[in-house]
Amino acid sequence: MARKQVVYGLLDKPPLPILVLAGAQHVLTLFGATTLVPLIFGPAMGMDTVQIGFFISCVYFAMGIATLVQTHPKLGTGLPIVQGSSFSFIPPVMTIVGIYKAMGPEVIMQYLGGALIVGGVVLSIIGYSGLVGIIRKVITPVVIGPTIMAIGFSLYDVAVKFNAANYWPVSLLVVAGVFFFGLMSRNKYFNIFSVLSSIVLAYLVCFVGSSVGFFPEGHPAHVTMASVAAAPWFKFTGFLPWGAPKFSVVALGAIVAGFFAVMIESIGDYHSCSYASGLEDPTPEMISRGIGAEGMNCALAGALGAVGTTSYTENIGLISLTGVASRWVVRTGAVLLILMSMVGKLGALIATVPSPVIGGAYIALFGTIGALGIQVLMRADMGSQRNVLIVGFAFLMALGLPGWVTEKQELFFSFGIAGQVFWAIMKTPMAVAGICAAFWDSIVPGTPEERGIGTRL
Repeated sequence: MARKQVVYGLLDKPPLPILVLAGAQHVLTLFGATTLVPLIFGPAMGMDTVQIGFFISCVYFAMGIATLVQTHPKLGTGLPIVQGSSFSFIPPVMTIVGIYKAMGPEVIMQYLGGALIVGGVVLSIIGYSGLVGIIRKVITPVVIGPTIMAIGFSLYDVAVKFNAANYWPVSLLVVAGVFFFGLMSRNKYFNIFSVLSSIVLAYLVCFVGSSVGFFPEGHPAHVTMASVAAAPWFKFTGFLPWGAPKFSVVALGAIVAGFFAVMIESIGDYHSCSYASGLEDPTPEMISRGIGAEGMNCALAGALGAVGTTSYTENIGLISLTGVASRWVVRTGAVLLILMSMVGKLGALIATVPSPVIGGAYIALFGTIGALGIQVLMRADMGSQRNVLIVGFAFLMALGLPGWVTEKQELFFSFGIAGQVFWAIMKTPMAVAGICAAFWDSIVPGTPEERGIGTRL
């Protein structure tokens, strides 16, 4: 995307009306994706509508705090970079859900909180200590590409089987809306908010259909406002809202892959955000602080009853479109997000979105994430037989191995804690893709140009 001339620089403070409106636009940009993550986890854990609404409020609160931390020049990068729910944590968290589902949603959230706290502290140490620089040397586009592909494409069943297939007409309406608003419309605001606009359109169709009796109670597309009416206007989520965290080696092993992917995604985003903001490339110290802040934010999210967090590429695109690169604007958006978390009826309203609507959004988003992995591979020489073999092997293993590992749980668990951790890691497609690609990319000879080393992120 071509860089627009910067209207407000990093340290500029726009007038109050622009500050609030531009901050609100950042919130609207992250709103769809950040909200969809708890809408995936909530039903999978067995949460009811009230619990899902509360969960969404917890996520908004944690993401607002995380953005304030990341934009602080001493705690984080200091760049105008927004933090939101990370899709990289979906596969590992679904593994945790599968292990503890019989214990109920609150217990699952306690184990998830414990894993985020421990993993976040470790990532924070890797970042603030400068160790991230060593790790970066073995992470090339040949490794990043299949890892990101595995994140998106491995979630096909979440998008189709468990959501879209419940009622295809509504799901396909969302997909058609994303294509129209995102690619066919000439309205730039529709382009920016294509997913959100599509969800709102399909939701209104479901709401009207439910009101006139076309979608009766029990229908997948039915919408009821009973939980919204019962929800309080003001609700503070607080600290450890699901109870004290529980710590499990298996849960931590499962979520390791998520932290790995978040680190890789974020390093690329720091470069993109600096470019969009008219700044020089981030220094190694800025990158180290940024990854340290990512870890701190994930640990905070675990303590605040939310999900893992990462930097948001969508909002970097917004900076490129508008030329507003002020840190003050992004921090204003973070405050608005925190205030939104305290409106109980807002979370309750979002929790009423029917599963076919969510499924349509998943199809568009997960497919796009997978395709972004292909885009990353373009930085390497994909005309090279070396890279074709490595990427093909890594991606095929990511699609095939986790299913076999899942079936052999007893065998892996018979080796004790080490076996349990190995089972949790190998059950996660993106972990398998990353490990396989990193192993062969490190030992098979290849030129820097072949591997994409030195290509601008």
